[in-house]
Amino acid sequence: MTISSKIQDYIDIVKNSEFLVCKEQILLIKHVEKCFKKENLYVDEKQLDDYLSLQKYFDYDLFPWEIFVFTLHNCTYSAPGILRWPKLVLILGRGSGKNGYLAFEDFALITPINGIKNYDIDICATSEDQAKCSFMDIHDMLDAHENKMKKKFHWNLTEITNLKTNSTIRYRTSNPKTKDGGRPGKVDFDEYHAYENYSLIDVITTGLGKVAMPRMTIATTMGDVRDGPLDHLLEDMLAILNGIIPDNGQLPFICRLDDDKEIDDEKNWHKANPSLRYFPYLFQELRSEYINYKRDHLGNSAFKTKRMNRISSGVAEPVAKWEDIKLTNRPIIDLTGKPCVFGLDYAKTTDFISAGLLFYVEGVYYWISHSWICSECHDLSRIKIPIKDFEERGLLTVVNDVEIDPDIPLHWISEMMKKYKVHGGALDSYRYSLLKSGLLNLGFDSDKKGKNNLKLCRPSDLMQVAPTITRAFATHKVIWGDNALMRWYTNNVAVKYDKKSNMLFEKIEQKSRKTDGFFAFAHAMTQQELLIKHSKTAAADLPPVYTF
Repeated sequence: MTISSKIQDYIDIVKNSEFLVCKEQILLIKHVEKCFKKENLYVDEKQLDDYLSLQKYFDYDLFPWEIFVFTLHNCTYSAPGILRWPKLVLILGRGSGKNGYLAFEDFALITPINGIKNYDIDICATSEDQAKCSFMDIHDMLDAHENKMKKKFHWNLTEITNLKTNSTIRYRTSNPKTKDGGRPGKVDFDEYHAYENYSLIDVITTGLGKVAMPRMTIATTMGDVRDGPLDHLLEDMLAILNGIIPDNGQLPFICRLDDDKEIDDEKNWHKANPSLRYFPYLFQELRSEYINYKRDHLGNSAFKTKRMNRISSGVAEPVAKWEDIKLTNRPIIDLTGKPCVFGLDYAKTTDFISAGLLFYVEGVYYWISHSWICSECHDLSRIKIPIKDFEERGLLTVVNDVEIDPDIPLHWISEMMKKYKVHGGALDSYRYSLLKSGLLNLGFDSDKKGKNNLKLCRPSDLMQVAPTITRAFATHKVIWGDNALMRWYTNNVAVKYDKKSNMLFEKIEQKSRKTDGFFAFAHAMTQQELLIKHSKTAAADLPPVYTF
């Protein structure tokens, strides 16, 4: 089947353009060409031309990449009434014009050109301002053409309705309890990166399929929420582009740098923003932002995350790359009866407490852990993790009290001792006093004249074991199963260096990005000698602990 010229125009740009494109764009072009070659696809050219004629009402024309995705998403069919790519995923650098694209697409689809009555569209985001952005673009366009449009549309600040099709555009925000009962023809998710879980997403999307030719458009930059819906979506989209899984009607249009190092050459910035070549004033703004980014990576991390679409921890050097942290998600072997040591960490009993057991088997560190959160924690409103979901998965417990009783994590350790051989443990020396009597009752003593199986850690102890920890992540020798909470903790930790080049672990942000689980793990890592003593693994096989 011959590819439509509207599609071929952008394919030629990707193949021949003087501007650089990322590898995902090249993979997408190959995928689209393959689908047209092997499948019986066709483009409704008359419908497409009718849609594109609506550009006259907007104060901008669609760019070639926008016409490309619009054609594939809205006018390409595998059979009459069957869209080939009903789900469009746009992952673009900030400033690409995604809201302008959404505004045009949504306006077009409520007109008679679509041929479906009651084709309602929900524009969804986690904030009202973001949800209203594309909606207000359409609203303002209608205002600008009021004399002509008032005969065909009714609009106010909450709804836009085509009078002939009875199709309505609305914007919706973040309370899933109020979103049931919809029958949308199309759903948009604007800035998908801000979703921390699937509660609103699931409620909104369950209404799709009740109206013919259901569609979904996701438009987003990268963001700071890790292990959430966007990370999962990106993983699936990359698998599609690399031929690992079928696309199942999903069209991945991804624009980003291929590597973090590319950020320092402005020629590469086009990879993250396919509209940048048309916006010289935006290029000047990016140059200004880049100067600030180089001066302060932490304070200007949005340049990397949102402009260049690269995952960023907000610091020059995270404790581990996110790709390495994800590889901790491998099955935990049966550790029953195996020797181990525990780690504990907390800042305040009115905040978070984490405890875990560290094992070393055949060159791999295994970590089993649990956390407790005080319901009165003042930082809960800032924290971007699905606490309820994590509690249901058994990763944490919310303690409904003014504080977390120190006996609670000690009781957990006591229960673990019934299944595993816990030979010792470690915790921050400044946190010992509240737990001293309970730990003594469990048989853990820091007195050198006693059992001496409890280490009270100081910053210098963590400094000594830091290279071992970072190497363990980099060589994929850490396994804690599908523990999204531990992945979150670890992604919140930065590595910095003192004047003697010793590694120091620090929080990326004090209030909203907790690190208790990671530091419990780090404390346990200081007890390697004790672990070696009781392990069947030869001491020589263990990575060394460095001192400075």
